[in-house]
Amino acid sequence: MAQVLITAEARRDIDAAASALELPPSHWIRIARSLRVLETFPLSGPRLKGRWAPLRFVLGPWPWMVFLYRYDEFTDRVFVVAMHDARSAGSALAG
Repeated sequence: MAQVLITAEARRDIDAAASALELPPSHWIRIARSLRVLETFPLSGPRLKGRWAPLRFVLGPWPWMVFLYRYDEFTDRVFVVAMHDARSAGSALAG
């Protein structure tokens, strides 16, 4: 089973969104549930292309919440490297 780790950058992204959008206090619990699939299926998210390659993504507990991650097969770890708001023009899914 892969270990899922949230980087400091992703944590900052999540905290900023939680504050700006007034997410419920349970937002970390909901996020953990959304990321749990990566423990068993670390390659389940589609690969991103272009400037975001070779990252993959999964959606969070809200349809606009996108988690960018990479999987290290050697260590069996998933690194969540960023959280994007899919509604933003700067999102990895914009285009």
